[in-house]
Amino acid sequence: MAKNNLLVVLFAFISLSSLLLASQTLAKNDINWWCNRTTNPGPCKRLMSHLEPSDKAEFQKMTIQIALDHAVLARNHTKELEHKCQNEREKGALADCLTLLDSAIFELKKTLNPNQKGYTENDKQTWLSTSLTNLETCKPPFKLPYLSNNVVSNLISNSLAVHHSVVPNPNSNPNPNTQPYKQGFPTWVTRRDRKLLQGSRLATAANLVVAQDGSGNFKTIREALDDVAAKRTGNGRFVIHVRRGVYEEYLVIGTDLKNIMLVGDGMQSTIITGNRSYGGGFTTINSATVAVTGEGFIARGITFRNTAGPENLQAVALLVGSDHSVFYQCGFEGYQDTLYALSQRQFYRECDIYGTVDIIFGNAAAIFQKCNIIVRKPLTTEKNTVTAQGRTDHNQNTGIVIQNSRIIPSSDLKPFISSIQSFLGRPWKRYSRTVVMGSYLDSLISPQGWLEWDATSFALNTLYYAEYKNYGPGSLTNGRVKWGGYKIITNVSRVSQFSVASFIGGQSWLPTADVPFTVGVIFD
Repeated sequence: MAKNNLLVVLFAFISLSSLLLASQTLAKNDINWWCNRTTNPGPCKRLMSHLEPSDKAEFQKMTIQIALDHAVLARNHTKELEHKCQNEREKGALADCLTLLDSAIFELKKTLNPNQKGYTENDKQTWLSTSLTNLETCKPPFKLPYLSNNVVSNLISNSLAVHHSVVPNPNSNPNPNTQPYKQGFPTWVTRRDRKLLQGSRLATAANLVVAQDGSGNFKTIREALDDVAAKRTGNGRFVIHVRRGVYEEYLVIGTDLKNIMLVGDGMQSTIITGNRSYGGGFTTINSATVAVTGEGFIARGITFRNTAGPENLQAVALLVGSDHSVFYQCGFEGYQDTLYALSQRQFYRECDIYGTVDIIFGNAAAIFQKCNIIVRKPLTTEKNTVTAQGRTDHNQNTGIVIQNSRIIPSSDLKPFISSIQSFLGRPWKRYSRTVVMGSYLDSLISPQGWLEWDATSFALNTLYYAEYKNYGPGSLTNGRVKWGGYKIITNVSRVSQFSVASFIGGQSWLPTADVPFTVGVIFD
Protein backbone atom coordinates (compact mmCIF):
# COMPACT_ATOMS: atom_id res chain seq x y z
CA MET A 1 0.00 0.00 0.00
CA ALA A 2 2.81 2.38 0.91
CA LYS A 3 4.54 1.56 -2.37
CA ASN A 4 1.38 2.44 -4.32
CA ASN A 5 1.07 5.78 -2.44
CA LEU A 6 4.68 6.57 -3.31
CA LEU A 7 4.02 5.90 -6.98
CA VAL A 8 0.95 8.15 -6.89
CA VAL A 9 2.95 10.98 -5.30
CA LEU A 10 5.80 10.50 -7.78
CA PHE A 11 3.38 10.53 -10.70
CA ALA A 12 1.72 13.68 -9.40
CA PHE A 13 5.11 15.39 -8.96
CA ILE A 14 6.16 14.49 -12.51
CA SER A 15 2.84 15.70 -13.90
CA LEU A 16 3.09 18.99 -11.98
CA SER A 17 6.67 19.53 -13.15
CA SER A 18 5.63 18.86 -16.72
CA LEU A 19 2.78 21.33 -16.42
CA LEU A 20 5.10 23.98 -14.94
CA LEU A 21 7.67 23.43 -17.69
CA ALA A 22 4.97 23.59 -20.33
CA SER A 23 3.55 26.80 -18.84
CA GLN A 24 7.01 28.40 -18.76
CA THR A 25 7.60 27.43 -22.38
CA LEU A 26 4.17 28.79 -23.30
CA ALA A 27 4.90 32.04 -21.42
CA LYS A 28 8.16 32.58 -23.26
CA ASN A 29 6.36 32.18 -26.57
CA ASP A 30 3.48 34.41 -25.51
CA ILE A 31 3.98 37.97 -26.75
CA ASN A 32 1.74 39.31 -23.97
CA TRP A 33 4.09 37.83 -21.38
CA TRP A 34 7.01 39.72 -22.92
CA CYS A 35 5.08 42.93 -23.52
CA ASN A 36 4.00 43.07 -19.88
CA ARG A 37 7.68 43.35 -18.96
CA THR A 38 8.24 46.51 -21.01
CA THR A 39 7.64 50.17 -20.23
CA ASN A 40 4.91 50.48 -22.88
CA PRO A 41 2.94 47.20 -23.09
CA GLY A 42 -0.03 48.68 -25.01
CA PRO A 43 1.57 49.34 -28.42
CA CYS A 44 3.73 46.27 -27.95
CA LYS A 45 0.70 43.98 -27.70
CA ARG A 46 -1.19 45.77 -30.44
CA LEU A 47 1.58 45.70 -33.03
CA MET A 48 3.30 42.42 -32.13
CA SER A 49 0.34 40.14 -31.37
CA HIS A 50 1.20 37.84 -34.30
CA LEU A 51 4.75 37.15 -33.06
CA GLU A 52 6.08 34.38 -30.82
CA PRO A 53 9.56 35.15 -29.48
CA SER A 54 11.58 32.29 -28.03
CA ASP A 55 13.86 34.36 -25.81
CA LYS A 56 14.80 37.90 -24.76
CA ALA A 57 17.21 38.48 -27.64
CA GLU A 58 14.61 37.49 -30.23
CA PHE A 59 11.96 39.63 -28.55
CA GLN A 60 14.23 42.66 -28.58
CA LYS A 61 15.09 42.13 -32.24
CA MET A 62 11.39 41.87 -33.08
CA THR A 63 10.70 45.10 -31.16
CA ILE A 64 13.44 46.96 -33.01
CA GLN A 65 12.22 45.64 -36.37
CA ILE A 66 8.66 46.82 -35.68
CA ALA A 67 10.04 50.22 -34.57
CA LEU A 68 12.05 50.41 -37.79
CA ASP A 69 9.05 49.54 -39.94
CA HIS A 70 6.97 52.28 -38.32
CA ALA A 71 9.81 54.79 -38.49
CA VAL A 72 9.99 54.22 -42.26
CA LEU A 73 6.22 54.72 -42.51
CA ALA A 74 6.51 57.93 -40.48
CA ARG A 75 9.32 59.20 -42.69
CA ASN A 76 7.43 58.49 -45.92
CA HIS A 77 4.24 60.06 -44.61
CA THR A 78 6.12 63.14 -43.39
CA LYS A 79 7.69 63.59 -46.83
CA GLU A 80 4.21 63.64 -48.39
CA LEU A 81 3.16 66.58 -46.19
CA GLU A 82 5.73 69.09 -47.47
CA HIS A 83 3.04 70.89 -49.47
CA LYS A 84 1.25 71.85 -46.24
CA CYS A 85 4.07 74.14 -45.08
CA GLN A 86 2.96 77.78 -45.19
CA ASN A 87 6.20 79.61 -44.41
CA GLU A 88 9.95 79.16 -44.23
CA ARG A 89 10.00 78.23 -40.55
CA GLU A 90 7.46 75.44 -41.10
CA LYS A 91 9.51 74.21 -44.06
CA GLY A 92 12.60 74.23 -41.85
CA ALA A 93 10.87 72.34 -39.04
CA LEU A 94 9.61 69.68 -41.43
CA ALA A 95 13.06 69.38 -43.02
CA ASP A 96 14.52 68.89 -39.52
CA CYS A 97 12.04 66.08 -38.90
CA LEU A 98 12.91 64.34 -42.14
CA THR A 99 16.62 64.51 -41.33
CA LEU A 100 16.04 63.23 -37.80
CA LEU A 101 13.81 60.40 -39.02
CA ASP A 102 16.44 59.39 -41.57
CA SER A 103 19.02 59.31 -38.77
CA ALA A 104 16.71 57.29 -36.49
CA ILE A 105 16.18 54.75 -39.28
CA PHE A 106 19.93 54.59 -39.88
CA GLU A 107 20.61 53.87 -36.18
CA LEU A 108 17.87 51.22 -35.93
CA LYS A 109 19.23 49.42 -39.00
CA LYS A 110 22.71 49.53 -37.50
CA THR A 111 21.40 48.04 -34.25
CA LEU A 112 19.73 45.18 -36.11
CA ASN A 113 22.66 44.51 -38.42
CA PRO A 114 25.89 45.97 -37.04
CA ASN A 115 28.45 45.92 -39.82
CA GLN A 116 31.53 46.48 -37.69
CA LYS A 117 33.62 43.96 -35.87
CA GLY A 118 33.89 44.02 -32.11
CA TYR A 119 30.73 46.02 -31.45
CA THR A 120 29.51 45.86 -27.86
CA GLU A 121 26.20 45.90 -26.02
CA ASN A 122 27.01 49.50 -25.07
CA ASP A 123 27.27 50.31 -28.78
CA LYS A 124 23.78 48.95 -29.31
CA GLN A 125 22.46 50.89 -26.33
CA THR A 126 24.02 54.06 -27.78
CA TRP A 127 22.42 53.48 -31.19
CA LEU A 128 19.01 52.85 -29.62
CA SER A 129 19.42 55.93 -27.42
CA THR A 130 20.33 57.99 -30.48
CA SER A 131 17.36 56.79 -32.53
CA LEU A 132 15.01 57.68 -29.66
CA THR A 133 16.68 61.09 -29.25
CA ASN A 134 16.19 61.83 -32.94
CA LEU A 135 12.51 60.96 -32.80
CA GLU A 136 11.96 63.01 -29.66
CA THR A 137 13.81 65.97 -31.22
CA CYS A 138 11.51 66.02 -34.25
CA LYS A 139 9.15 68.98 -33.71
CA PRO A 140 6.85 69.06 -36.75
CA PRO A 141 4.96 72.25 -37.62
CA PHE A 142 1.70 70.31 -37.65
CA LYS A 143 0.36 66.95 -36.50
CA LEU A 144 2.02 63.89 -38.01
CA PRO A 145 -0.18 60.80 -37.57
CA TYR A 146 2.66 58.30 -37.28
CA LEU A 147 4.50 60.38 -34.69
CA SER A 148 1.77 62.15 -32.72
CA ASN A 149 0.86 59.04 -30.72
CA ASN A 150 4.53 58.23 -29.97
CA VAL A 151 4.23 54.64 -31.23
CA VAL A 152 7.77 54.51 -32.60
CA SER A 153 9.24 56.15 -29.50
CA ASN A 154 7.38 53.71 -27.25
CA LEU A 155 8.70 50.73 -29.21
CA ILE A 156 12.28 52.00 -28.98
CA SER A 157 11.81 52.62 -25.25
CA ASN A 158 10.72 49.00 -24.93
CA SER A 159 13.86 47.88 -26.76
CA LEU A 160 16.00 49.99 -24.42
CA ALA A 161 14.28 48.50 -21.40
CA VAL A 162 14.92 44.95 -22.62
CA HIS A 163 18.47 45.81 -23.62
CA HIS A 164 19.26 47.54 -20.33
CA SER A 165 19.22 44.24 -18.47
CA VAL A 166 22.06 42.82 -20.59
CA VAL A 167 24.36 45.87 -20.58
CA PRO A 168 27.28 45.55 -18.15
CA ASN A 169 26.96 47.59 -14.97
CA PRO A 170 28.94 50.82 -15.42
CA ASN A 171 29.89 50.63 -11.74
CA SER A 172 31.94 47.52 -12.49
CA ASN A 173 34.99 49.57 -13.54
CA PRO A 174 37.63 47.84 -11.38
CA ASN A 175 39.95 50.81 -11.05
CA PRO A 176 38.22 54.21 -11.26
CA ASN A 177 41.53 56.00 -10.69
CA THR A 178 43.31 54.50 -13.69
CA GLN A 179 46.06 56.77 -14.90
CA PRO A 180 45.60 58.71 -18.17
CA TYR A 181 46.11 56.62 -21.27
CA LYS A 182 49.07 57.89 -23.36
CA GLN A 183 49.00 61.64 -22.95
CA GLY A 184 45.51 61.39 -21.55
CA PHE A 185 43.37 60.38 -24.54
CA PRO A 186 40.63 57.71 -24.33
CA THR A 187 41.42 54.41 -25.98
CA TRP A 188 39.13 54.73 -28.98
CA VAL A 189 41.50 57.43 -30.22
CA THR A 190 44.08 55.62 -32.36
CA ARG A 191 47.80 56.18 -32.10
CA ARG A 192 47.81 57.92 -35.50
CA ASP A 193 44.95 60.23 -34.51
CA ARG A 194 46.65 61.04 -31.20
CA LYS A 195 49.70 62.24 -33.10
CA LEU A 196 47.51 64.27 -35.43
CA LEU A 197 45.75 65.94 -32.53
CA GLN A 198 49.03 66.69 -30.85
CA GLY A 199 50.31 68.27 -34.06
CA SER A 200 53.38 66.09 -34.50
CA ARG A 201 52.30 64.76 -37.92
CA LEU A 202 50.16 67.58 -39.29
CA ALA A 203 52.65 68.87 -41.86
CA THR A 204 52.76 65.55 -43.70
CA ALA A 205 49.36 64.09 -42.78
CA ALA A 206 46.93 66.64 -44.27
CA ASN A 207 45.11 65.24 -47.29
CA LEU A 208 43.82 68.67 -48.31
CA VAL A 209 44.65 72.24 -47.34
CA VAL A 210 42.15 75.10 -47.17
CA ALA A 211 43.60 78.61 -47.32
CA GLN A 212 41.80 81.87 -48.06
CA ASP A 213 44.86 83.32 -49.80
CA GLY A 214 44.81 80.60 -52.45
CA SER A 215 47.95 78.80 -51.23
CA GLY A 216 46.08 75.58 -50.50
CA ASN A 217 43.90 73.18 -52.48
CA PHE A 218 40.73 75.19 -51.84
CA LYS A 219 39.71 78.59 -50.51
CA THR A 220 36.64 77.38 -48.58
CA ILE A 221 35.98 74.45 -46.27
CA ARG A 222 32.77 73.67 -48.16
CA GLU A 223 34.69 73.12 -51.40
CA ALA A 224 37.08 70.76 -49.63
CA LEU A 225 34.25 68.72 -48.11
CA ASP A 226 32.44 68.52 -51.45
CA ASP A 227 35.65 67.25 -53.05
CA VAL A 228 36.01 64.57 -50.35
CA ALA A 229 32.41 63.46 -50.87
CA ALA A 230 32.88 63.21 -54.63
CA LYS A 231 36.31 61.59 -54.88
CA ARG A 232 37.14 59.77 -51.65
CA THR A 233 37.26 55.99 -51.57
CA GLY A 234 37.00 54.15 -48.25
CA ASN A 235 36.31 55.49 -44.78
CA GLY A 236 39.82 55.92 -43.38
CA ARG A 237 40.88 59.07 -41.56
CA PHE A 238 40.83 62.11 -43.87
CA VAL A 239 42.59 65.24 -42.64
CA ILE A 240 41.75 68.75 -43.83
CA HIS A 241 44.09 71.50 -42.67
CA VAL A 242 42.20 74.79 -42.39
CA ARG A 243 44.74 77.58 -42.25
CA ARG A 244 44.24 80.75 -40.25
CA GLY A 245 41.36 82.99 -41.24
CA VAL A 246 37.72 83.77 -40.51
CA TYR A 247 35.55 81.49 -42.65
CA GLU A 248 31.97 82.72 -43.05
CA GLU A 249 30.43 79.38 -43.95
CA TYR A 250 27.57 77.08 -42.94
CA LEU A 251 28.71 73.48 -42.99
CA VAL A 252 26.84 70.16 -42.77
CA ILE A 253 29.14 67.17 -42.38
CA GLY A 254 26.66 64.32 -42.80
CA THR A 255 26.66 60.59 -42.15
CA ASP A 256 28.22 59.94 -45.57
CA LEU A 257 31.40 61.72 -44.44
CA LYS A 258 33.00 59.45 -41.84
CA ASN A 259 36.30 60.00 -40.02
CA ILE A 260 36.79 63.59 -41.17
CA MET A 261 39.32 65.64 -39.22
CA LEU A 262 39.45 69.44 -39.38
CA VAL A 263 42.70 70.89 -38.06
CA GLY A 264 43.04 74.62 -37.63
CA ASP A 265 45.95 76.85 -36.68
CA GLY A 266 44.56 77.46 -33.17
CA MET A 267 41.21 78.52 -31.75
CA GLN A 268 42.21 82.21 -31.98
CA SER A 269 43.39 81.87 -35.57
CA THR A 270 41.00 79.55 -37.46
CA ILE A 271 37.36 80.55 -36.99
CA ILE A 272 34.18 79.30 -38.68
CA THR A 273 31.38 81.80 -38.15
CA GLY A 274 27.71 82.40 -38.91
CA ASN A 275 24.75 84.35 -37.49
CA ARG A 276 21.65 82.22 -38.03
CA SER A 277 19.17 82.15 -35.15
CA TYR A 278 15.64 81.32 -34.09
CA GLY A 279 14.95 85.04 -33.88
CA GLY A 280 16.17 85.32 -37.46
CA GLY A 281 13.59 82.80 -38.71
CA PHE A 282 15.53 79.53 -38.47
CA THR A 283 14.81 76.43 -36.41
CA THR A 284 17.25 75.69 -33.59
CA ILE A 285 18.82 72.85 -35.58
CA ASN A 286 19.19 74.93 -38.76
CA SER A 287 20.68 77.84 -36.84
CA ALA A 288 23.93 75.85 -36.43
CA THR A 289 27.00 77.34 -38.06
CA VAL A 290 28.41 73.82 -38.32
CA ALA A 291 26.44 70.55 -37.97
CA VAL A 292 28.28 67.22 -37.78
CA THR A 293 26.71 63.75 -37.87
CA GLY A 294 29.40 61.78 -39.70
CA GLU A 295 30.90 59.13 -37.42
CA GLY A 296 34.40 59.65 -36.02
CA PHE A 297 34.63 63.41 -36.56
CA ILE A 298 37.64 65.17 -34.98
CA ALA A 299 38.43 68.88 -34.71
CA ARG A 300 41.53 70.55 -33.32
CA GLY A 301 42.50 74.19 -33.01
CA ILE A 302 39.29 75.68 -34.45
CA THR A 303 36.63 78.03 -33.09
CA PHE A 304 32.98 77.50 -34.05
CA ARG A 305 31.10 80.78 -33.66
CA ASN A 306 27.55 82.16 -33.87
CA THR A 307 27.32 85.94 -33.72
CA ALA A 308 23.51 86.30 -33.61
CA GLY A 309 23.70 87.72 -30.08
CA PRO A 310 21.47 87.20 -27.01
CA GLU A 311 18.51 89.10 -28.42
CA ASN A 312 17.96 86.49 -31.16
CA LEU A 313 17.34 83.58 -28.77
CA GLN A 314 18.52 80.11 -29.86
CA ALA A 315 21.61 80.38 -32.05
CA VAL A 316 23.81 77.27 -32.27
CA ALA A 317 27.52 77.51 -33.02
CA LEU A 318 28.04 73.73 -33.36
CA LEU A 319 25.62 70.79 -33.51
CA VAL A 320 27.11 67.32 -32.94
CA GLY A 321 25.42 63.99 -33.65
CA SER A 322 28.68 62.21 -34.49
CA ASP A 323 29.52 59.01 -32.64
CA HIS A 324 33.08 58.80 -31.29
CA SER A 325 33.64 62.50 -31.98
CA VAL A 326 36.53 64.43 -30.43
CA PHE A 327 37.16 68.15 -29.98
CA TYR A 328 40.60 69.21 -28.75
CA GLN A 329 41.63 72.78 -27.99
CA CYS A 330 38.57 74.13 -29.80
CA GLY A 331 36.41 77.17 -29.11
CA PHE A 332 32.61 77.41 -29.13
CA GLU A 333 31.20 80.93 -29.04
CA GLY A 334 27.57 81.99 -28.82
CA TYR A 335 24.91 83.06 -26.36
CA GLN A 336 21.78 80.91 -25.99
CA ASP A 337 22.26 77.27 -27.06
CA THR A 338 25.91 77.57 -28.08
CA LEU A 339 26.78 73.85 -28.23
CA TYR A 340 24.11 71.35 -29.27
CA ALA A 341 25.43 67.96 -28.11
CA LEU A 342 22.54 66.24 -29.87
CA SER A 343 23.38 62.54 -29.58
CA GLN A 344 26.01 59.77 -29.62
CA ARG A 345 29.35 59.61 -27.70
CA GLN A 346 31.39 62.80 -27.61
CA PHE A 347 34.63 63.93 -25.94
CA TYR A 348 35.86 67.50 -25.40
CA ARG A 349 39.31 68.32 -24.06
CA GLU A 350 40.87 71.73 -23.27
CA CYS A 351 38.10 73.64 -25.03
CA ASP A 352 36.68 77.12 -24.37
CA ILE A 353 32.88 77.33 -24.41
CA TYR A 354 31.09 80.71 -24.23
CA GLY A 355 27.38 81.31 -23.76
CA THR A 356 24.44 82.36 -21.59
CA VAL A 357 21.24 80.27 -21.52
CA ASP A 358 21.55 76.47 -21.91
CA ILE A 359 25.14 76.82 -23.10
CA ILE A 360 25.57 73.04 -23.55
CA PHE A 361 22.35 71.16 -24.33
CA GLY A 362 21.16 67.97 -26.00
CA ASN A 363 21.07 64.24 -25.30
CA ALA A 364 24.53 62.95 -26.12
CA ALA A 365 26.82 61.02 -23.81
CA ALA A 366 29.31 63.89 -23.62
CA ILE A 367 32.35 64.36 -21.39
CA PHE A 368 34.15 67.69 -21.00
CA GLN A 369 37.66 67.49 -19.52
CA LYS A 370 39.89 70.44 -18.63
CA CYS A 371 37.58 72.86 -20.42
CA ASN A 372 36.80 76.50 -19.67
CA ILE A 373 33.08 77.27 -19.63
CA ILE A 374 32.84 81.05 -19.79
CA VAL A 375 29.43 82.48 -18.93
CA ARG A 376 28.47 85.71 -20.67
CA LYS A 377 26.07 88.51 -19.78
CA PRO A 378 22.53 87.55 -20.93
CA LEU A 379 19.50 89.72 -21.55
CA THR A 380 18.34 91.49 -18.39
CA THR A 381 15.29 89.21 -18.11
CA GLU A 382 17.32 85.98 -18.36
CA LYS A 383 19.17 83.66 -16.01
CA ASN A 384 22.27 81.80 -17.13
CA THR A 385 22.32 78.01 -17.23
CA VAL A 386 25.43 76.06 -18.13
CA THR A 387 23.57 72.89 -19.19
CA ALA A 388 20.14 71.70 -20.32
CA GLN A 389 20.46 67.95 -20.75
CA GLY A 390 17.70 66.17 -22.69
CA ARG A 391 17.42 62.51 -21.63
CA THR A 392 13.83 61.34 -22.23
CA ASP A 393 14.12 57.70 -21.13
CA HIS A 394 15.81 56.44 -17.97
CA ASN A 395 17.42 53.58 -19.93
CA GLN A 396 19.28 55.90 -22.31
CA ASN A 397 23.04 55.90 -21.63
CA THR A 398 23.30 59.66 -22.08
CA GLY A 399 24.23 62.70 -20.02
CA ILE A 400 26.63 65.61 -19.67
CA VAL A 401 29.76 65.14 -17.53
CA ILE A 402 31.95 68.14 -16.71
CA GLN A 403 35.26 66.98 -15.23
CA ASN A 404 38.31 68.89 -14.03
CA SER A 405 37.08 72.06 -15.74
CA ARG A 406 36.47 75.72 -14.86
CA ILE A 407 33.12 77.55 -14.87
CA ILE A 408 33.88 81.25 -14.77
CA PRO A 409 32.29 84.61 -15.74
CA SER A 410 33.29 86.52 -18.85
CA SER A 411 34.51 90.08 -18.49
CA ASP A 412 31.10 91.51 -19.44
CA LEU A 413 29.32 89.44 -16.77
CA LYS A 414 31.68 90.11 -13.85
CA PRO A 415 30.18 93.50 -12.89
CA PHE A 416 26.69 91.94 -12.76
CA ILE A 417 27.33 88.73 -10.81
CA SER A 418 25.35 89.99 -7.82
CA SER A 419 22.26 90.79 -9.92
CA ILE A 420 22.30 88.09 -12.65
CA GLN A 421 21.90 84.51 -11.46
CA SER A 422 23.83 81.66 -13.03
CA PHE A 423 23.21 77.93 -12.51
CA LEU A 424 24.88 74.64 -13.38
CA GLY A 425 21.84 73.41 -15.27
CA ARG A 426 18.10 72.96 -15.65
CA PRO A 427 16.08 69.89 -16.72
CA TRP A 428 15.10 70.16 -20.36
CA LYS A 429 13.61 66.64 -20.32
CA ARG A 430 12.23 64.29 -17.66
CA TYR A 431 15.38 62.22 -17.06
CA SER A 432 17.91 65.01 -17.51
CA ARG A 433 21.35 63.88 -16.28
CA THR A 434 24.37 66.08 -15.54
CA VAL A 435 27.41 65.49 -13.32
CA VAL A 436 29.97 68.14 -12.37
CA MET A 437 33.10 66.78 -10.71
CA GLY A 438 36.54 67.98 -9.72
CA SER A 439 35.85 71.38 -11.27
CA TYR A 440 36.42 74.98 -10.24
CA LEU A 441 33.14 76.87 -9.77
CA ASP A 442 33.54 80.64 -9.54
CA SER A 443 31.30 82.90 -7.47
CA LEU A 444 28.85 83.40 -10.35
CA ILE A 445 27.19 80.04 -9.53
CA SER A 446 24.10 80.59 -7.37
CA PRO A 447 24.16 78.88 -3.93
CA GLN A 448 21.20 76.68 -4.96
CA GLY A 449 23.29 75.44 -7.88
CA TRP A 450 20.51 74.26 -10.18
CA LEU A 451 17.41 75.87 -11.69
CA GLU A 452 13.86 74.60 -12.24
CA TRP A 453 12.51 74.45 -15.78
CA ASP A 454 10.32 77.53 -16.27
CA ALA A 455 9.69 77.80 -12.51
CA THR A 456 7.81 74.45 -12.42
CA SER A 457 8.36 71.19 -10.54
CA PHE A 458 8.92 69.32 -13.79
CA ALA A 459 11.39 66.41 -13.53
CA LEU A 460 12.74 67.37 -10.10
CA ASN A 461 12.41 63.80 -8.82
CA THR A 462 13.26 61.96 -12.04
CA LEU A 463 16.36 63.92 -13.10
CA TYR A 464 19.89 63.01 -11.98
CA TYR A 465 22.08 65.97 -11.08
CA ALA A 466 25.23 65.34 -9.07
CA GLU A 467 28.36 67.09 -7.81
CA TYR A 468 31.61 65.52 -6.66
CA LYS A 469 34.66 67.23 -5.14
CA ASN A 470 34.25 70.59 -6.82
CA TYR A 471 36.06 73.62 -5.42
CA GLY A 472 35.96 77.42 -5.59
CA PRO A 473 33.54 79.99 -4.17
CA GLY A 474 30.59 78.63 -6.13
CA SER A 475 31.09 75.01 -5.06
CA LEU A 476 29.64 75.11 -1.53
CA THR A 477 26.78 72.60 -1.36
CA ASN A 478 25.07 73.52 1.91
CA GLY A 479 22.63 75.80 0.07
CA ARG A 480 21.95 73.47 -2.85
CA VAL A 481 18.46 72.45 -4.03
CA LYS A 482 16.63 69.72 -2.10
CA TRP A 483 15.20 67.94 -5.13
CA GLY A 484 14.73 64.19 -5.07
CA GLY A 485 16.99 63.79 -8.11
CA TYR A 486 19.90 65.90 -6.85
CA LYS A 487 22.89 64.10 -5.32
CA ILE A 488 26.10 65.11 -3.58
CA ILE A 489 28.44 62.19 -4.35
CA THR A 490 31.11 61.29 -1.83
CA ASN A 491 31.93 57.75 -2.96
CA VAL A 492 34.51 57.38 -5.74
CA SER A 493 33.05 54.07 -6.90
CA ARG A 494 29.70 55.74 -7.49
CA VAL A 495 31.11 58.65 -9.46
CA SER A 496 33.33 56.32 -11.50
CA GLN A 497 30.35 55.33 -13.66
CA PHE A 498 30.66 58.80 -15.20
CA SER A 499 34.33 58.45 -16.11
CA VAL A 500 35.61 58.27 -19.68
CA ALA A 501 36.18 54.52 -19.29
CA SER A 502 32.67 53.72 -18.10
CA PHE A 503 30.37 56.43 -19.41
CA ILE A 504 31.48 56.68 -23.06
CA GLY A 505 33.54 53.47 -23.31
CA GLY A 506 36.51 55.69 -24.00
CA GLN A 507 39.18 53.04 -23.69
CA SER A 508 37.85 51.34 -26.82
CA TRP A 509 37.93 54.32 -29.22
CA LEU A 510 39.64 57.48 -27.99
CA PRO A 511 43.23 56.30 -28.53
CA THR A 512 42.60 56.52 -32.29
CA ALA A 513 42.17 60.30 -32.05
CA ASP A 514 45.49 61.18 -30.40
CA VAL A 515 43.81 63.39 -27.79
CA PRO A 516 44.84 63.36 -24.14
CA PHE A 517 42.16 62.07 -21.78
CA THR A 518 41.72 60.92 -18.21
CA VAL A 519 40.23 57.44 -18.00
CA GLY A 520 39.00 57.55 -14.41
CA VAL A 521 38.03 60.25 -11.95
CA ILE A 522 41.45 61.48 -10.90
CA PHE A 523 41.95 65.18 -11.49
CA ASP A 524 45.25 65.98 -13.16
